[in-house]
Amino acid sequence: MRTASGFLVLCALASAPVATAQVSKTLTGETTTVTATVEAVEQSSREVTLKKEDGTYEVLKVPATVKKFDQLKVGDTLKIRYYENIVLRLKEPGEADVDTTSKSKTPAAGGQSAGTMAAQRTITATITAIDPKVPSITFTGPNKWSYSSKVEDTKALAKVKVGDRVDITWTAATLMSFESLK
Repeated sequence: MRTASGFLVLCALASAPVATAQVSKTLTGETTTVTATVEAVEQSSREVTLKKEDGTYEVLKVPATVKKFDQLKVGDTLKIRYYENIVLRLKEPGEADVDTTSKSKTPAAGGQSAGTMAAQRTITATITAIDPKVPSITFTGPNKWSYSSKVEDTKALAKVKVGDRVDITWTAATLMSFESLK
């Protein structure tokens, strides 16, 4: 799953008043459509290697709900649409940490060569470092998760402090269709 840039995360946090009221902010990500060519198919692991239009490669695990995976072959064209959304919520002091993940897969109606996969993860992260000289911010969370990023808005850094805790929820969805399969 992709992560938000530190700049966006910090802007969302900085716009929150420093009070005990529950504060949340939604950062809507881009919807990206990619057309890619199948470069390799691994039937046993249900993985497909794709070459995107920009020449980069990506390996996708195709869920069992995609019925025509066994007909996929090198040279086929896939159309993939990605969507992501991030919700940040400043936590109340003493509020319990969270670390949850959920996933879903939905095949297209009528046995079409398409389907949607979605995943959502919510974690509690703590601001562990702020460096006004760079300027940058660092978050840490469960399972040794750590994220650092430069921050463009130096005024935003003044509105958060080391030790502030935030729930971060990432939602990502992928709609995939096999263009050349019949």
